[in-house]
Amino acid sequence: MGHMLSRPVLITGGGRRIGLALAHHFLTQQQPVILSYRTHYPAIDVMRRAGAVCIQADFAHDEGINAFAEAVKSHCTSLRAIIHNASGWQAESPSTPLSQVLNAMLQIHVHAPYLLNHALEGLLRGHGHAASDIIHFTDYVVERGSDKHIAYAASKAALDNMTRSFARKLAPEVKVNAIAPALVLFNEDDDAEYRQKALNKSLMKIAGGEKEIIDLVDYLLGSSYVTGRSFAVDGGRPLV
Repeated sequence: MGHMLSRPVLITGGGRRIGLALAHHFLTQQQPVILSYRTHYPAIDVMRRAGAVCIQADFAHDEGINAFAEAVKSHCTSLRAIIHNASGWQAESPSTPLSQVLNAMLQIHVHAPYLLNHALEGLLRGHGHAASDIIHFTDYVVERGSDKHIAYAASKAALDNMTRSFARKLAPEVKVNAIAPALVLFNEDDDAEYRQKALNKSLMKIAGGEKEIIDLVDYLLGSSYVTGRSFAVDGGRPLV
């Protein structure tokens, strides 16, 4: 079985953007990390050299989710936290059957966290009051809805609801919360016009950046009281 990690933080979708930033953050704090990735990016090799356990995973079907859970168990006998960051962004399109879009969004945003939370529950329990955490990444569209990404918004709303259900199920040993971001990071290929249009949709007129998420995750992991809540990180976007 090899070396077993001591209570690592598990991050799904840890190969880029927020997931990668969180992995970097925890490693600099000497916190062991296990991360999943679907596509191999150069950052995965960097993470491995830094000490993270990086596991390729295909969450497009339940078998892949369950296989990932078993792989996690082969590296540790307990977990400090599960951070469900893996996500898809698929719009309704005339070229794609609607059922295919809905199934894809439900698979990654509902099936994956649902099955992983159940499969890995035993690794989170048994460490004392509020000693472990689950964090679901949802989206600000949970409240607003989306006319162009209906399946995406609905699946994230289901994940938001699961936050409260798992909080009820796992308390008081495990706290379960959600983070609902809007504009946090731009993509490298976003042009100036798009960026300005996006910034105009928030009250704060900036992209929040990785630190806003990292600081909130640190707060949630450090709390011994907060559970079953959703935290908006959206720059006041719903108020515009």
